[in-house]
Amino acid sequence: MSASARWSVVALVILVALGVAFWSELDAQDPASPAGNDARDTVSARDKRDADTPEALAGPRAAAALEPCPAPGEGQGPAPLRGIVLECVGDGTPTDIAAAVAGRPVVLNLWAYWCGPCADELPAMAEYQRRVGPEVLVLTVHQDENESAALIRLAELGVHLPTVQDGRRSIAAALQVPNVMPATVVLRADGSVAEILPRSFATADDIAAAVDPKIGVA
Repeated sequence: MSASARWSVVALVILVALGVAFWSELDAQDPASPAGNDARDTVSARDKRDADTPEALAGPRAAAALEPCPAPGEGQGPAPLRGIVLECVGDGTPTDIAAAVAGRPVVLNLWAYWCGPCADELPAMAEYQRRVGPEVLVLTVHQDENESAALIRLAELGVHLPTVQDGRRSIAAALQVPNVMPATVVLRADGSVAEILPRSFATADDIAAAVDPKIGVA
């Protein structure tokens, strides 16, 4: 075989390999393909530290005794949140956020373990949830990669609200929440955003005054 023929064969092999890689990448990104569905249903490792393994979190989870994350409600949930799957801090299960908040008024409380005003506000959020009952869901969103520290902080505060781990702050990005903590997002039952409140609350009464009129709670 001549040198030119050999180079032609090599070029053909490279082109075929590049074509296979290209079509494989397209298939992986196709939402209709099984691989695409698996990717959407999998919690990203970037949301938390490598050190926060199930074994390392077992003790803090037991101490925190958080309530389970909500089961899917009725409907598809808010469009901006569709496709966001986060880990439930209480038990490590994946939580489809849009489905979890669908069909019900929701108060999303965005916080981090190192945030002082957040620590002051979380007990007030828990008291507000106790008062309002199942009519409204309060779901807290931990916006730091250190999931262990979140569990320890919640245990210290005696706050057992359902919590999801969002180290990449994907919920805040999807809902265009200002880059401050704490911040509260009020969602109507139809999935629309009633209000974004980039501020802290001192008491359950303060939360009720700000939230209830937005979602029709008496």
